[in-house]
This record gives sequence, C-alpha cells and structure tokens, in this order.
Amino acid sequence: MTAVVKHTTRKPLEITNPSAEQAKARNSRLREQFPARASQRWWPQTAQSPEETLRHLTMAPFLPVANGTRAGRRRGVIKLLRWLSSRPGDTWQQRWMATGAEEVSGASWVEIPKWWLSEHGPSPSHDREDLASGLLMLICGDVIRPALPWMLTRSHRYLASVMAETRDPHGFARLRQLAAAGPASARQDAQTAATRIAILLACKGGRIDDITVGDCVELIDTQRRVHARGGQKKVDFYLRLRAMGIFPEDAPATIRAFGLALGQSSIEELVDRYQIRCQPVRDMIVDYLRERQPSLDFTSLDAISRTLAGLFWARIEDLAPGIDSLRLPPAVARAWKDDLKVKRRNVVGPDGKSIEVTSPRLNAKDELMRVRAFYLDIAQWAAEEPARWGPWVVPCPISDDEIHKAKERKRRKARMDQRTRERLPVLPILVSATDRRRREAAGLLQAARDTEPGELIPGTDGALRRTIAPKAAGHLTWAEESSSGRRRNLSYEEEEAFWAFAVIEVLRLTGVRNEELLELTHHSVTQYRLPSTGEVVPLLQIAPSKTDTERLLLVSPELADVLSAIISRLRGPCGMVPLVAAYDVREKVWNPPMPLLFQRGVGSEHRAFTPTAIRKLLINALAATGLTNADGEALFFSPHDFRRIFVTDAIMNGLPPHIAQVICGHKNIDTTIGYKAVYPAETIEAHRAFIARRRASRPGEEYRIPTEEEWDAFLSHFEKRKVSIGTCARAFGSPCIHPHGDCCRVG
Repeated sequence: MTAVVKHTTRKPLEITNPSAEQAKARNSRLREQFPARASQRWWPQTAQSPEETLRHLTMAPFLPVANGTRAGRRRGVIKLLRWLSSRPGDTWQQRWMATGAEEVSGASWVEIPKWWLSEHGPSPSHDREDLASGLLMLICGDVIRPALPWMLTRSHRYLASVMAETRDPHGFARLRQLAAAGPASARQDAQTAATRIAILLACKGGRIDDITVGDCVELIDTQRRVHARGGQKKVDFYLRLRAMGIFPEDAPATIRAFGLALGQSSIEELVDRYQIRCQPVRDMIVDYLRERQPSLDFTSLDAISRTLAGLFWARIEDLAPGIDSLRLPPAVARAWKDDLKVKRRNVVGPDGKSIEVTSPRLNAKDELMRVRAFYLDIAQWAAEEPARWGPWVVPCPISDDEIHKAKERKRRKARMDQRTRERLPVLPILVSATDRRRREAAGLLQAARDTEPGELIPGTDGALRRTIAPKAAGHLTWAEESSSGRRRNLSYEEEEAFWAFAVIEVLRLTGVRNEELLELTHHSVTQYRLPSTGEVVPLLQIAPSKTDTERLLLVSPELADVLSAIISRLRGPCGMVPLVAAYDVREKVWNPPMPLLFQRGVGSEHRAFTPTAIRKLLINALAATGLTNADGEALFFSPHDFRRIFVTDAIMNGLPPHIAQVICGHKNIDTTIGYKAVYPAETIEAHRAFIARRRASRPGEEYRIPTEEEWDAFLSHFEKRKVSIGTCARAFGSPCIHPHGDCCRVG
C-alpha cells in the first residue's frame, strides 16, 4: 500500500554543512565596508543645564501653533527634567540610561516617572499625556538618544512630523517630494518610511543627510529581533534614502544584499562544506578546482565541488575511515558506486514522523564522469608538473564502460517525449484558461474598487462583499465571502493571474529558457528594418545564457501584445520601467539594476521574479485549470516543457530544424532534434505514405483483393505450423522440411 506523504525534505549529505556560517562571514565583510555610526557619549545638547534645556525646547522651532499643545509640551519637559535630575550622571543621556525606562517596553515607561512625581509632590492631572509630549521634545531636541530596540517597541504617531518641524525641515521636504512623485496608493508606505527615518535620527542624531548605510542595516537587524513579523514596509525607507542620493555610489541597490544570500563562496568554502577529514586530499581537491576555475562559471564550479568533495570523497571516508589515497580498494569502489546510484531523502508522513526513503539517482553517470575526469586530468597534468600532481596519479576506479550513456539518453528522450505528448494537446486549454482567469480577476478587482467598503460587489451574485479595512495598505483591495467570511486579497489574485498569463505566453511563443525569461529587459525589445522592403519588424533580444550566445527572435503579433501589456503595467509615473537589482541564484551575485520585464511591486520596492516564483505561478495556473495526466494526477508544466513544446510544434508545422536550432540557441542541431517529440501518428502516416508509393510502382495484380479460398488457405497456414519440437518457420506456400511430414499439431 502506498504511504501518504504530507511533505518531503531533501536529505543533505551525511556531513555538517557550514555554508550558513560562511555566508555570515561574507556578510560581515560587506557590513565592515558600510559600518553604522557608533553611539556617542557626549554632544552639546545633552550636556546643557536644566534652564538651558528648558529654554531651548520652549522656543522656535519647538513652538506648536495650538496653545494647548504648547502648554502640554512645556509641562512635560519640566516634569521629565525634574525626574531626570534625580538620577546620577553628568549628562541628560547618562541620567536617562540610569532610570531603567528602556527596560520597560511600549508606553508603560511613563509609570516610572509618574510614580516618582507622585512621591515628590502633588500629582497634577494629564501626567501620562504630558510625559509623552515631554519625551517627544527631548528626543526631537536631541537632548537624549534612546536605544533602537526600545524605540521600536513603541508607536510614534507624531515623531516624523515633529522631527520635520524641529530637526530637518529640508530633508523631510525632499522625502515628501519623493512620495508625491509615486502612486497615491503608496502614501501610507511613505509615512511608515518617514517614521523609520525619524527613529534613526532620534537614536543616532544628526539630519537625514547624516544617515549611513550601516545605520539602516542596524535598524533592520534590530527590527528582526524586536518585531515578530517582517514586511516590506520595514525596508522601504532604505530605498527612499538611496533615491535621495545620500548614500555612496557603491552602496547596494537594496538592503536585502546584506542578507545571508550574498556573494560567491571561495573554492575553500565550497570544499569545506563537506568537512573532509583527510587534509592532504582536501588541499588537493582545492588545488584541482582552482586549476579549473578560469574555464568554469560559478554554477559549474559549485557542481564539480559538490561531486568531488561531497558525493565522492566525503562518502569514501564514510565507507573507509582513515583513507588518505586516491587509490581505492576494489570493495570500497564498488560500495561507493552502489551508494551513488541511490538518492536518500526524508519524508514526513501523516503521523508526523520522519522516515528515510530512497529513489534512483537519474544522473549517477554524470557524477561518475566528473570523478573520472578528475582522475584523468591529474594523470595528464602530472606529465607537465610531476612534482605537483605526480604523487596523486593512480588508476581510475571508473572504467570507460561504466560511463556509457546510450541507454540513459534513450530513456531520457523517451521520458521527455512522453511529457511533451501529454502536454502539447492540452496547451490550448491552459492558454485559454489563464487568459480567462486574468480577465476575470481584473474585472473583479475593478468592480471591487468601484464598490464602497461594506457593500456587495456587483457581478458576484452577492457572494463577495468589499471589506472594511481602514488600516489596510492603500494599494490593496480586500473582499470577503458572504457565506464563510473568508477574506480574499483581490489585488494579489489579479497580480498572480496576470503574471501567470504573461509567463505562459512568453514561454510558449518564444521557447526561451527560464533564466533567459527572467533576464528580459525593456531594452530587449528592439526593431530591424528589412533591406528589401524597408519594413520595420520588432525583435526580441535574448541575452547570452547557457551557451553564451546572443540571439534575436522575431516578435509575433501575439507576443507583441503580451510584451506591450507587461511594459504598460510596469511603467511608472515618469513613463519608465523601474530599474531592479536582481539576485542571480545560480551565480550567487547581485546584478546591476536593469529595467527587467518580469518584476513586481512589493510595497514600494520592485523586485525581480525568481525561478521559484515562476514555478509557483505555473503550479497555481495549472491547479486552476484542473488538468490531469493519464493517471488522474494533477498535470504540471515546468518552464522547460514549453521549450520542448515550442520546438516540437514548430518542426511539426514545417519549420526547418536548422532554423529551429538558431531560434533556440543550440550549438548542435542534434540537441534541437532531441527536443522534438515523435508522435505515433507521424510514424503511421509516414508508413502509409511509403506503402502508397510502393504500390504505385508495382503491378496492379499484386494488390488484387484475395478470394475467400485464398484467404482461408492463408489463415490455415498458421494453424498447421505447429510441430512437436516447436513452430515451423516456413513461408506461406512453401513445403515443410521437418521429418514429421506435413506440419500438423503433434501430441
């Protein structure tokens, strides 16, 4: 009985993987390049006397228009200065730190000075409000600088506005201008960003122009510790500060660059992920990879290091502890090859327990080829540098016969052809369904926007009601189901439906690879004037990727409509497609900002789609169609399936294979032909055409209709072929040569 699997996790190699620590080390180097400002112990405002501080905070620009607000702030400052004066310290900052107020989170800190004031005099009214106003004045007047963690535990309704009035009017005016240039729906995001910036000024001092990249990183790190939930609004302030031009040119385009997904690992780090115990072998593998590094991209280098250090030598050490030579005993080599044929992973069943399951490793011979190349390279290099490589030359434990892949290639071709044959017939259904889903989602979103909160949305037969969500982000539209009360983010549904449609259309109309899709930019759309007619035709420029070959594709009218819809959706108020810094998950580097076509807004930041996001879009789009395979399971399209379908459909409809090769960017036409699936109908039609041609060249009497007697004689021939020793193989109409006489059933 097949066990029901709740979810699976890939089991790592049986070794400690310190890649997270290595990423932290690389991250530390970037943080050292952009340090935060150190906390100061002394500055002029904090060293003033009580009289000077009171006079400073009760004159312009600290005088509000409303008399009641002015009186409350003055009372609050006087009360706080009385309370702080009772604490030890030479400055107001030292006295503030001595109060212990920052050990109390949120607004509860006022209970400490409130209790002291009640113990040292009459208890006037408005203590809580006065103390909050007084603290706001002390912070904005730079008298005290609270710590970041404590500031992030409190709400700051007036902090940004008072900072703008008293500390840096010019800087906050530039922030408002930047927000005014953006969409109206992002005004709430702009206010949140202004509050974050005001918190930095409160804790670090100075004006907006004094904020450093390191200050922003420190704020983000503190937010992660203090706040349980993340969110784009918490990093949006960095983008606005960078847009103001206060950071150096080499500052990262996004603060996400300071995360753990940073930079390429060194060769030593790649090898040390697998904790090889034999130091000489570890050093030799590092030396080998460094020798090959100039001719490899990082993705290939990472794959080879994983094979040699992880799948090969680390497992050899598990099978033969203490081994220190590449010369493998035959028994160890056989055990390693058997182990390599199997992949192990952990699955969690319905009972919540983790169990280990195995499956065949489909690329086992690819791993063997890398190890064999490792041995052969060392043997060849030893002829040129015997002192360096000679001690490591030993017979290769992998024979040439063990890496022959003819059968594997045929099996893979059969699997891929079957995938194509399953998916090509249903592609029109998928295209139609995603287009309909996109239009319906857009119509529903527009209807919801035209509906007042709390009212039923027209066209839904009373099933959906516009949600009353006063605190929701301005650019999001919510609805709730009348029957169940379940809330739905209609803005997200429309965005997902559109991008699923765009991904499927571009993939099926161009046949580009997934990484090429994600690298398409506004500059990729170009044009060419035909010399013969002068006609201008649109072209799509595909950047070099797998084969390092740039190519141009003709843009069909259908593709032009899709690209136009994408560009129109992305254009900002200035008419330009936003520049986005994308992280290359294969090469482990941040690409420079480019006007990528496949990007989406997250808060006020535009982010590039990732390969994982593309796959999720396809999964959800397929789930909405309800398509299944022959076994009744949900059908899934990978991005590369569209590439194979594109080649198959193009060649079946008459496109010459060598033209398809150029369009797909293949170096070898055999690769293109391998993508093309062979259908049984093609074989049948070709065979029927051959028979028709042959019949046309033969005499007509050979193809006359047989009589009933002739047909009976032909059928009875097969009944009389049985002999005691088996079946007679004589042809129809020929005599039998067996000693039993005429063929008949014996026994």
